[in-house]
Amino acid sequence: MPSAEPRDPTALRPLDAAAMARVQRRLLAAPQAPWLHGEVARRMAERLPVIKLKPGCIADWGAFLGASHGLLAQAYPQARILAVEPDASRRDSSAAALARPWWSPRRWSGAVAAITQAEVGAGQVQLLWSNMGLHGASDPLAVLRQWQQALAVDGFVMFSTLGPGSLSRLRSVYRQQGWGTPFAPFVDMHDLGDLLIEAGFADPVMDQETLTLTWPSAAAMIDELHALGGNVALDRHPGLRTPRWRRRLLQALAAGADADGRVAMDFELVYGHAFRPAPRARLAAHTEVPLDDLRAMVRAGRSVR
Repeated sequence: MPSAEPRDPTALRPLDAAAMARVQRRLLAAPQAPWLHGEVARRMAERLPVIKLKPGCIADWGAFLGASHGLLAQAYPQARILAVEPDASRRDSSAAALARPWWSPRRWSGAVAAITQAEVGAGQVQLLWSNMGLHGASDPLAVLRQWQQALAVDGFVMFSTLGPGSLSRLRSVYRQQGWGTPFAPFVDMHDLGDLLIEAGFADPVMDQETLTLTWPSAAAMIDELHALGGNVALDRHPGLRTPRWRRRLLQALAAGADADGRVAMDFELVYGHAFRPAPRARLAAHTEVPLDDLRAMVRAGRSVR
């Protein structure tokens, strides 16, 4: 039988992976996470009371950019929180930040630790939390599979990301000016639900809301958008833009200002929630079941069918 063709990781969201990596390095080097991330974290934390499971260990995936540590510590004061970062450099920075203030009891309690994504053990956590990080991944399905592996059986994931309704005004301005694409497309929440199932999650619940932000000027808006990311579309303008182009952009955005001179931009916020089910194996003429999966099935009272 011929082997299946390799899956295209950018099928749902075509983008320049190298450009995305550069944008993520710039964001991780910033002195603090964007303001919007903190606001979305607060909104996502309001959904935690509906979850009955009280996790003993939490993976705060992309902790620095997620800006969620205080909210998670408040919601689950007895839990061990792992600040999960993409590399050792950011991990060390997060560890230093978590150690302040030096007199905090939590510094000595062992309830907080900073680790890299590669250091998260399989089945180690009961809650995997990711705020405003998934749209920064060049391969969302690969990330979801990492999350599924990190979760214990019956553990749950909660995440937020930007949806395709985001930045519609910016897209309209670019189209009117004939400038091509201002950003790579975001993944629809229904497609994200399908990806959760493909990654091995169960009972995915997806919903969204639209948040409209306003700024006193187009220049202030562009500065904040730059702090949120960058254009990683495959068909973006291939070179640097000029001051003249920037003036045209600001004028076009300012043309849509309200009576007070404020300019607005919409952000579609997508929220996802799903559980990791117990593994199930179907018997064939020859069946191999990993020992860890077999133990999990026994603990859950599941059968091999």
